[in-house]
Amino acid sequence: MAGGASKATSTTPPSPTTAYLVLLGMTMLNPTTVIYFTALVLGSQDATTPTRLEQSVFVLAAFAASASWQLALATGGALLGRLLTTPTARLLTALLSTLLITALALHLLLTTL
Repeated sequence: MAGGASKATSTTPPSPTTAYLVLLGMTMLNPTTVIYFTALVLGSQDATTPTRLEQSVFVLAAFAASASWQLALATGGALLGRLLTTPTARLLTALLSTLLITALALHLLLTTL
């Protein structure tokens, strides 16, 4: 290249709010989550029918648990993403992945002999 080294393009990691909203949207569109909660509600019904208050509390508690879990995942992912995008962290993850792949290849080679 003429004139020196090229600039590396860097992308800005998403904010915790953006990451949270993306994960929340994926969770809401995930049919497994809907099926799980439906099975939980239908399977937990016995001879006694829960009152409207109990049903409301269950729905609010499930929403709060899901929202707090998604917030924890989004925040942790954003922080981990910022931590792992430093040059030193990239070098360390590249070295660790190389060592892991080499170890797995050697294990495969030694077990087939």
